Amino acid sequence: MARTLLLVVLFIALLLELVLTGGAFFAPVLTLTQFGVKYGPDTVFLTYIMGWLLGFVSLVALVALLQVWQRQRGYMAWCYLLGVWWIGIGIGIYYTFGKPDNLLLDSVKGLLIVVLTWRCQATRVMARRY
Repeated sequence: MARTLLLVVLFIALLLELVLTGGAFFAPVLTLTQFGVKYGPDTVFLTYIMGWLLGFVSLVALVALLQVWQRQRGYMAWCYLLGVWWIGIGIGIYYTFGKPDNLLLDSVKGLLIVVLTWRCQATRVMARRY
């Protein structure tokens, strides 16, 4: 059950990251407006860097999803990395900019990934003992 929920959370997280990545490259005005930044000559570089960063996070989410799907041993490291990344992003944005929607979206998503990964790991160890 925990593995199925982890797959669902990773899939939804991957979709969200891909939408944001596509928005950064193909609709930069709309994407920056969502973050409260005005698009202009000073923010073109910011949008480009943000797109590549989001692309990298999407790639890590895809690797984690595929490894969980294929039941590979290294999935835990990727999932913990993503979970801690999103928890940190959510708390950082909330603390710095006071946006509770990011705290809820990113930190809860990260916390779910960490807890579900831990749960998958615990059930695997229990099954191996008996």
